[in-house]
Amino acid sequence: MNNYPHPIIAREGWPFLAASVIASLFVTILYGWLWALPLWIISLFVLQFFRDPARTVPQAPNIVLSPADGRIVAVERTHDHYLQRDALKISVFMNVFNVHSNRSPVDGTVKEVWYHPGKFFNADLAKASLENERNAVWLQTKDGADVTSVQVAGLIARRILCYVVPSDVLARGQRYGFIRFGSRVDVYLPLTAQPKVSLGDKVYAAETVLAELA
Repeated sequence: MNNYPHPIIAREGWPFLAASVIASLFVTILYGWLWALPLWIISLFVLQFFRDPARTVPQAPNIVLSPADGRIVAVERTHDHYLQRDALKISVFMNVFNVHSNRSPVDGTVKEVWYHPGKFFNADLAKASLENERNAVWLQTKDGADVTSVQVAGLIARRILCYVVPSDVLARGQRYGFIRFGSRVDVYLPLTAQPKVSLGDKVYAAETVLAELA
């Protein structure tokens, strides 16, 4: 199933892209290509950062999909501070060259959303999960499984965007947020979940299976 209810360039990037292109055109007209080249390079970077390609969403039952593009930096048993439980945590680190749209890892109902202001450590570090600015979404599947998806700001990222509120119903792979400009997403799962990824694996939002719920 293709999940693509939005433009190929994320709407969060339209003001940045417009500003960079207008500035590039202005300098090109006034001073020529040589002077404008750095601005055009910046425009290309903005374009690639805010790309938001369509994804083919797997439909196998009980799977948990990656909520973000990036690299797996944690697969471990830990404490879910949001639901106060022991949990399996799988973390995805996004660098500035990854797609930064965040997608729902499961079909589920939003039970609660928590925002926590914080610091801006490198999101690749373990302490970022608890000390950085973050936004957590508690999802509950129709079978009663609880999944916590946490957007975590990074060293460069200074803005977490989340578009869901309690009682919203999300389909797996559905876009629910965005982070600018380099960050991570932590997914907390029941301990009975079976991980399907390992440290260092490259994953893609809405396509890569992170785990299977028991």
